[in-house]
Formats: sequence, structure tokens, C-alpha cells
Amino acid sequence: MDFILEPLNLVTFFPLAGVLLLLFIRKDGPARWISLVTSLITFGIALWVLALFDPGQAGLQLEVNHHWFSFSGWEIRYALGIDGLSILLVLLTAFLTPISILSTWHAVEDRVRDFQLFFLLLEVGMTGVFLAQDLFLFYVFWEFTLVPMYFLIGIWGGEKRMYAAIKFFLYTMAGSILMLLAILWLGIDGGSFYVPQLIEQGGIPADIQVWLFLAFAAAFAIKVPMWPLHSWLPDAHVQAPTAGSVILAGVLLKMGTYGFLRFNIPLFPQAAVQLAPLMATLAVIGILYGAAVSFSQTDVKKLVAYSSISHLGFVVLGLFALNEQGIAGAILQMVNHGISTGALFLIVGFIYERRHTRELDQFGGLWKIMPVYAVITLIVSLSSMGLPGLNGFVGEFTILLGAWGAANGPLGSYLYAALAALGVILAAIYMLFMFQKMFLGPLTNKKNENLLDLSRREILIMVPLLVFIFWIGLYPKPFFGLMAASVEQLVALVGGLP
Repeated sequence: MDFILEPLNLVTFFPLAGVLLLLFIRKDGPARWISLVTSLITFGIALWVLALFDPGQAGLQLEVNHHWFSFSGWEIRYALGIDGLSILLVLLTAFLTPISILSTWHAVEDRVRDFQLFFLLLEVGMTGVFLAQDLFLFYVFWEFTLVPMYFLIGIWGGEKRMYAAIKFFLYTMAGSILMLLAILWLGIDGGSFYVPQLIEQGGIPADIQVWLFLAFAAAFAIKVPMWPLHSWLPDAHVQAPTAGSVILAGVLLKMGTYGFLRFNIPLFPQAAVQLAPLMATLAVIGILYGAAVSFSQTDVKKLVAYSSISHLGFVVLGLFALNEQGIAGAILQMVNHGISTGALFLIVGFIYERRHTRELDQFGGLWKIMPVYAVITLIVSLSSMGLPGLNGFVGEFTILLGAWGAANGPLGSYLYAALAALGVILAAIYMLFMFQKMFLGPLTNKKNENLLDLSRREILIMVPLLVFIFWIGLYPKPFFGLMAASVEQLVALVGGLP
């Protein structure tokens, strides 16, 4: 019983209690409430984990570490742990899940029980990815997340849902196979898949590190997604139901950036330094490419989808600055992107439920008809483009500081920071273009004359996101404080590079 009540076990597996209840009901009404209440309790458990967390301690905390089984001399451990690198992502997962579920109240009307069941299973997998400290266990959680997301897109998605679901599944599986081979090599060489032990052992030759780094990077770069491995993302986002898009952008994509942070950098530090310019180059290309393609979109949901490629390019750039500013900014920007882009997908979902179109030329002048919706969209758009005083600015500015500081270190050039800063300007262009087309000017389409403004439920969904947009933007110190010790330890591991 004590094992079950371990905080990290509870926060990971409590959603299964809701899954079990859903298996025994047949009506859709209770299914929504069971799922929502389960996710809210899980968020409460995540806050309990936060209360137990010591920000001054750099290493893993609240560990659950037991021998699981052995196979051909390899020891597999059931090992969960949390530190400053993962605490915010666990909280983000638990925070966005009930918000996403609440957004489905009227948007999902077919096979509601099954939808909620898959959503809770997805939460289990995502939380497990951020907590697993054994590579075998991590890989199980990593692959497990594919299954519920595949069904969420494939059953409740748009007209081309099966194409998008299969493309998402195959892309991720292809990269995961390379990662699996690297995991097997590490297990054979080290006799264990336990990550802290592998980091402590070290000793992997530099040339081998490069190949292992690239094998892990293949899986993580697809998940982020980084250019040029991004083509699955717009299809998945456009075809996914609103809640699926929110959780895909808010959490699932962060599994890729977290993988670089948790595994690539500490397990292969020499390769991380050696390949930092390559990773930064791909990140900057993604920043500029994502911004340019976003501007050319006529479907507002596809515009937001391509913006994720640009925003997450900043995260990758910060990680491979390999200094405290860059890495801390990258972690915070993972959270910022989850909040802001998740909010943007909710905003798109609200208007789609009313008009059943996402084409920009079908709107115009909405500010007069839906003022509350317009104000909330403006705040979220400004957040996404990095306006000072809102959350996006803090993360991007810190990342740019890190990239500039790494010019005389692993990156070797100021050009990365300069080009990334151009991406901030481009973000302002395409976000303001979207806002102008939808909300300003005369009311150009009579079909929009009788649109209802946001309901109380929809406002309730958005308020928590708005609170964090302003909180992080105005007072980010508590968020940086949670990660500071762990980030300092990670930077020291790669040589204390500036």
C-alpha cells in the first residue's frame, strides 16, 4: 500500500482510476464528469508533489526505485524521480489536462466515454515520460503515448483524420526505433538502464557518443518537431479535435525537447558540445521557416500549428547554448509555449464550433460581435509573439541571452542569436496579421452577425491560462527558482561552459 501511495506513483497512475470507472459506465454524461474530476484530483496530487519538492536540491527527489526484472544480465528498474528539469513539465501536464477535457463538453458528442478514456490514458503516458529514470521504463511510456493519441486523432479528427493519425504514428515510430537501438547499446555496455548510474559511469568514447546522440536525437527531433522532420505536425494539428491539439502542442511536443534535456546532454556531454552548432543551426532554420510559413496560411489552425515549429526552435536553441541562461530559458519556454499555444488552439476551437470554418477570409470585424473573445485572443496573441510583460517575452529573452553568451563557447558565433531575434519580429507579423483579418475592420460576412460571445464555461477555461500568461510575464522568479539548482548541475556536467 505504501508503494501505491508514493507521490510520484499517484501523480502518474491516478488517471487509471478514472479509466476503470469509465469502463463500467455506458452513458456519456457521467463520462465527462468522471474524466474531469479525475484530472482535477491528479492536478491536486501534482500540487502536493510541488509542496514536497525542495528547489534547493539539484538531484532527483521523491524517488521510487525498485528492481523490476532482469534479462540476460541486464537489470531493469522501476525508477521514477523528479527534479528541477521536470517539475514544471509534470505540473504543466496536470494543469492542461482538465482544461482540455472541459473544452470537449460540447465539442465531442460521439463516443464520449471512449474519448475521455483515451485522454486519461494519454495523461498517464505523458507524466510517465517526464518522471521515468530508467531508459527501458522511459521507452515504454514514450511509445505508450502513441496509442491514445493515434485514436484521438483517428476517431474524432477531421476529414483526413486517418491519414494524419497514421502519419503521426509512423513518423514517431521511425525515430523511436533508432533510439531503441541506442538504449540497447547503453544497456549492454553499462549493464543497466538506470539513467543516474549511466551518467555517473560516463566513459563513453567521444566518437561513440556522437552516434548515440544522433540516434536519440532522431526520436526527439521528430517529436519536437524540428526542421526538416516537421511535416507530420500540421496534418496532426489540423485534423485533431481541439482538445487533442491543445495537449499535442502543450505537452506531447515537449517530450522531444525534454528528451534532449534529460538524455542527450547529460548522457553524451562531449557529443552535445561537438554538435551544438548543428543543433543550433537546425533550430534557427526552424524558427525562421516556421514563422515564414505561418504567415502564408489561410487556415488559422494551420497558422498556429506552424508557429509551434518556430517557437520550439527557440527551445532547442536555448538547450544547446549549454549555459544556465539558455537552458533555464528553454525550460520556461516549454511551459510558456504549452500555455500560449494551447490557449490559441482553444480560441480556434471556440470559433470553429460556431462557424465550422477556420478560413481567415470568412471572418473580419469580430471585435464588434464578440468583444470578450476578441480581448482574450489579443492577450494570447501578444503573449505568443513575446510582448514584454507577458510570459513569452521572458522565455525568449532569456534564450537569446543564453545564445548570445554561448557565441564564445559551444555555438561559436553571434549569428544564431541575431537570426533568432529576427524570428521574434516575424512572429509579431503573422500574429498581428491573423488578429487583423479576424477581428478588425468591417463585418465582412453576414454569417457572423449573430455569433454568440464566449460562454461562462469557455471563459472559465481561459482564465487559468491568462493568469499564468501574466504571472510568468510579470514575476517569473518562482519558476526559475524551481529549476535553478538542477540547471546549474547540468551545466557543470558539460564542463561549466559559458
